[in-house]
Amino acid sequence: MAVGSAKLIEIINLVANDIQENKDFLTQLDSAIGDADHGINMSKGFKAVTEKIAAMTDKDCGSILKTVGMTLVSTVGGASGPLYGTAFMRAGQAVGTKKELGFDDLLLILDAALEGIKMRGKAEKGEKTIVDALEPAVEVLKSSPVNLKLLEEAVKAAKDGVEYTKGIIAKKGRASYLGERSIGHQDPGATSCYIMLAAVHRALSEKSS
Repeated sequence: MAVGSAKLIEIINLVANDIQENKDFLTQLDSAIGDADHGINMSKGFKAVTEKIAAMTDKDCGSILKTVGMTLVSTVGGASGPLYGTAFMRAGQAVGTKKELGFDDLLLILDAALEGIKMRGKAEKGEKTIVDALEPAVEVLKSSPVNLKLLEEAVKAAKDGVEYTKGIIAKKGRASYLGERSIGHQDPGATSCYIMLAAVHRALSEKSS
């Protein structure tokens, strides 16, 4: 895997497209346990991201990721803006001024993103948040040298994490007000995280096929 700046922008655009396609689904999930705006906010944020990074093909990968993060912070409402914004900014710091990324960098990016989300949201696995999808994926990627097959397994782990959120009580954010009534509903943030990871896997699969 060799992802340069132009390819990184393509991948982010694919993520944005998949978020847009799932906007109504994410909002529907959020209407059950939140403010009914997760899909709307994420779609708005990633639309701004695609506009912001369109002319950044000559920039390093760290700068692109940091720009994604800053744009999400300034355009996405609720908790998702600071959480995902921090994730992308931490990812940008992790890869620095590299002009090309490999599979090892993917682990660096996702591990840094996870730590950023946990720090910003004061969240741990088992609290019905983004962490329940992202941490299992990162754990898979840490288990062996990263390749496309392992990334596929990581995406599956994230999907399993989304399923796991259905059976647990929300302990963070607005959903936590529902207590046991939050059981039975999947977490919108974990779902959007899975959608992003699946988009990255698909983009890299298409590149290598």
